Amino acid sequence: MTKRVPGIVLAGIVLTLFHTHPAFSQSSEELNALRNEIEALKQSHSALQKELQELKSLLQSRQAPPAPQNVVFSIADDPFKGEKGAKVTLIEFSDYQCPFCARHFRETLPQIERDYVVNGRVKYVFRSFPIESIHPHAFKAQEAASCAGDQGKYWEMHNRLFGNQNALGLTELPQHAQALGLDLPRFQQCLDSGKHAGKIRSDLADGQKAGVQGTPTFFLGLTEPNDPKVKAVRIIRGAQPYTVFKEAIDSLLSTQK
Repeated sequence: MTKRVPGIVLAGIVLTLFHTHPAFSQSSEELNALRNEIEALKQSHSALQKELQELKSLLQSRQAPPAPQNVVFSIADDPFKGEKGAKVTLIEFSDYQCPFCARHFRETLPQIERDYVVNGRVKYVFRSFPIESIHPHAFKAQEAASCAGDQGKYWEMHNRLFGNQNALGLTELPQHAQALGLDLPRFQQCLDSGKHAGKIRSDLADGQKAGVQGTPTFFLGLTEPNDPKVKAVRIIRGAQPYTVFKEAIDSLLSTQK
C-alpha cells in the first residue's frame, strides 16, 4: 500500500527540484513566491494544532461538573461597559491569547452590546483568566490592558489585543501602547512593575472557585441597586452563538419587574 506524502514534505521536495534540476529552473521571483507559500502552509499547520488544543480544552470544560451553587462575585473594581445599575450583569472570564475568546469578541459580543449593553439593560464585566500553561503571553497581555486602563484606555487596549493575538510578546505590548497614544514610559513602568498582577491572580482564584476550567466562561446574575456584589444564577461555557446569550438574558430580564 502506498503512503501519502505530507503536504509540507512534498512542498520541500518540489522546492529542492527547482533549485537543482534545469528542467525546473524558475525565476527568483517565482522561487520566492513558492517559499512564501510553503511558509504560509507551515504557519497554517501550526495554527491548526493550536486550535485542536483549544478544542480539547473546551471539550474538557464542557464535561466538567456543574458550577458550584451560591457563586457571588464582587465586581466593584472590574472594568465594565453599560449602566452601573443595569438589571442584569454578564461577567466574562477570558484570556487574550485564547482563539475562542477572540471569536466571541468578534462575532457575539458586538450583538450583545448592540441589543443589551448600550440601552442600559445589561452590564458587561470583563475578568481575566489567563491559562498560562498553553497561553504564555496571556497574563502579561492582561497586565498591559490594565496599565492602559490607568491612562483611560482599557477598552481600546482590550480591542487591540484581541485583534492582534499573534503579537502579544513583551516587545510588542509597548508598540500597542504607542499606537494608542499612551504615555509610553509610564506604561512600560507599570508593565515592568507587575502593578496589576495581584488583581489578575485574584480573578483567577475567583474563577477557579466558581468552577471555571476553560475560556471563555460567562456568569449571569441579577443586579441589586448600589450592591457591588453579583450572585450568579446562570453559566454559559465556551464561545456560544448569540442566540444562547439572548435566551439567557431575556429569561433573566423577564424576572425583573
